[in-house]
Amino acid sequence: MASLKLKGITKIYPHSSDQKKPKKKSGDPEKKVNLQVTDQGVIAVQEFNLDIADKEFIVLVGPSGCGKSTTLRMVAGLEEISGGELYIDGKLVNDVEPKNRDIAMVFQSYALYPHMTVYENMAFPLKLRKMGKGEIDQRVKEAAAVLDITQYLDRKPKALSGGQRQRVAIGRAIVREPKVLLMDEPLSNLDAKLRNQMRAEIIKLRQKIDTTFIYVTHDQTEAMTLGDRIVIMKDGWIQQIGTPQEVFDHPANLFVAGFIGMPQMNFFNAKLLCEGGQYSVSVGGCKVALSGEKQKNLSARKVSAQEIVLGVRPSHMVLAKAPGNTLTATVEVSEMMGSEVHFHANAEGKDVVVIVPTMDPSGAHIDTFHPGDKLNLTFSGNVCHIFGQDGKNLEF
Repeated sequence: MASLKLKGITKIYPHSSDQKKPKKKSGDPEKKVNLQVTDQGVIAVQEFNLDIADKEFIVLVGPSGCGKSTTLRMVAGLEEISGGELYIDGKLVNDVEPKNRDIAMVFQSYALYPHMTVYENMAFPLKLRKMGKGEIDQRVKEAAAVLDITQYLDRKPKALSGGQRQRVAIGRAIVREPKVLLMDEPLSNLDAKLRNQMRAEIIKLRQKIDTTFIYVTHDQTEAMTLGDRIVIMKDGWIQQIGTPQEVFDHPANLFVAGFIGMPQMNFFNAKLLCEGGQYSVSVGGCKVALSGEKQKNLSARKVSAQEIVLGVRPSHMVLAKAPGNTLTATVEVSEMMGSEVHFHANAEGKDVVVIVPTMDPSGAHIDTFHPGDKLNLTFSGNVCHIFGQDGKNLEF
């Protein structure tokens, strides 16, 4: 059990001796790179600031190469902190050895000893601490019971499934009763069904043990279902911190809006209108007045009429029975998903996804659409996400 404070944490990987920052020749086009390259080296994590409460479950999520695993390894002490300060329970630990931080880590690859039994794998870190046999036995059996692997204690890792091996790896971490439990994409090697089961197991585990969790994943479903708060990262920078519902309902920018939510949010080039002090959005042949809450947010920030990027989630798009103040889309692919249909279509030159229930509230089946058919789409003013040309949410 511990609180953590990450204050301005930065990670720079220095250039090798024969590698220097390339000089840009005059007239050369500007090359885009994901991570900032300086004379010092490649900046993998930039000005990372986060306060983590005792027993909180924090999820770091983002695409590959965004710096989330590097951040986790700096907390563990496996990577040197280039700049900033890391506090655990108010104590500065930048120069504290990993073994003295009272932190346990679960890796993607399980990292079990193949020649040891499950019991021996779980007991190993306790033996290194010179703990008594009686206490080791008690802790291992208690952890095995929590993880439902008691029946596998005498087996070797090769005799276990991927999900069972991951439980052993988690068990080896929790027997130490660490202040902080770090998990680096622990479910990425499992198939979809096992991932769903293990997500539920981790939620149950969190309820049974009193510790602070920091969990790294690129899977937004894991982030949304596991985290008390989510930290969304891109190119080494924090994009947004919030509860799963906050980042889903109020994405801070276009990146967060497109990353959180499956299928991803639809984006349109649109206009924000302000007529008589009332805001509305216009795209194609569709004009929609914004909800009271959005009117209030935009007014408070004195947002003017302008060209915008309008975001609407696929499940918030509605099929209209006839054209008229609607957005026209052409069906390209139709995916039957049982209780709903996913239409992949083109509207205003943009690829969009529309999710429609297969039955309306009366129980009648919706009409069948085929490639080339036209859809008349609309949406309500409370589901619009308004982004400026710089990609930032204009409401906040």
